[in-house]
Amino acid sequence: MSNVIVIDHPLVQHKLTLMRRKEASTAEFRQLLREIATLLAYEVTRDLPLETTKIETPLAVIDAPMLSSKKLCLISILRAGNGLLDGMLDLIPSARVGHVGLYRDPHTLEAIEYYCKLPLDIGERLAVVLDPMLATGHSAVAALDRIKDRGAHAIKFVCLVAAPEGIKTLQEAHPDVPIYAAAIDSHLNDHGYIVPGLGDAGDRLFGTK
Repeated sequence: MSNVIVIDHPLVQHKLTLMRRKEASTAEFRQLLREIATLLAYEVTRDLPLETTKIETPLAVIDAPMLSSKKLCLISILRAGNGLLDGMLDLIPSARVGHVGLYRDPHTLEAIEYYCKLPLDIGERLAVVLDPMLATGHSAVAALDRIKDRGAHAIKFVCLVAAPEGIKTLQEAHPDVPIYAAAIDSHLNDHGYIVPGLGDAGDRLFGTK
């Protein structure tokens, strides 16, 4: 699958396995998702540009690397995206944050928008869009449609687990957006859930049904 980056770091894979277990508590699931998000942020930001700046250490004056003026915006697809958001903000506390609220119609599986709030200068920022599960792909496509309508053009999509069907849908609608995932699972079931997956990420994150 072109434009798909699977983050197979041993720590990511280990923590994902712990999250998949049905006996994992809400607290365990939440903490593991936050930890994985920080590791995913490390990979997603790997190609951020650097510039040098003059600093003084206790021993010498040097030209040292720092992030250049490239601006970031982390965009959570509500509600489960907030689980990834918190971990990424631990690593990138200065990033701006946007939210897109969507719910999936249980009959058509189409995404319905109920909220969208993004920075006004989103067109000047790298938008990192967050949703733990890329299942049918409808929510991701709808979110990216809204984000592009607001002016964003540099976008990365980050998920924990993806289904081949969702990857195909997202790539057909937005071939310019790279997808970062910790795992690509087998398929979707008749209810649009990823198999083997980890269940409903939002319910497991917030302890709801």
